Amino acid sequence: MDDWHNPRDDSSNVSIASAPFFEGLPEAAIEKAIAHMVMRSHPANQVILLENDWGSSVYFILTGWVKIRTYNLDGKEVTLNILGTGELFGEMAPLDEVPRSTDVITLAPTAIGNMPAQDFVQLLNAEPQAGVRLAKLMARRLRQVNRRLRLRESDSTSRVADILLFLAEGQGKRSPKGIEIPNLPHRELSSLSGLARETVTRVLSKLEKKGLIERDRETLCIPDSHALERLML
Repeated sequence: MDDWHNPRDDSSNVSIASAPFFEGLPEAAIEKAIAHMVMRSHPANQVILLENDWGSSVYFILTGWVKIRTYNLDGKEVTLNILGTGELFGEMAPLDEVPRSTDVITLAPTAIGNMPAQDFVQLLNAEPQAGVRLAKLMARRLRQVNRRLRLRESDSTSRVADILLFLAEGQGKRSPKGIEIPNLPHRELSSLSGLARETVTRVLSKLEKKGLIERDRETLCIPDSHALERLML
């Protein structure tokens, strides 16, 4: 069973209030928005949402990461996105008042703040900056999808490079060595890129030999993102 608690019970509300979505909003508005939020801790590979569920909550990732999944007409799993700390998901169903359109599954132990959908909608109505922030988030995700669609006919190296840069944009953390992202299983990169897992493994090995990426058990580091971008030209 998942561990859960109300954020008011301890200092976890500090983590929730510091989520990028709330940055710059009035403190009173943030306090009101998170008043009924519940924090849950989930193990890896657990389904958080299922397609066709009704949208009763919006979810803020406090730690860890999740994948957004659907299936194509042949029944093959397709990973649409991977989201990590500071991101939110499940925001569309409450706004449209329609069922969820994708599954969401944890890729690692993940802590998530569940905000009641009505509180999220009230925040958008009360704070224009929150609505602007949501619009920018949706625009960024749409641009990412459009870019990936344009690269579907590109060579395998370009497609893998694009996925790594896509993850760096969403989940990258700067370090002295470069931009670090989670070292995801090759099957997840395969699903994101639309390439066979064997192809992804081969391309990653080639990029590593060229010094364009560095890998260890937990992280994948991109020393020079511009050098990786040049592979896609």
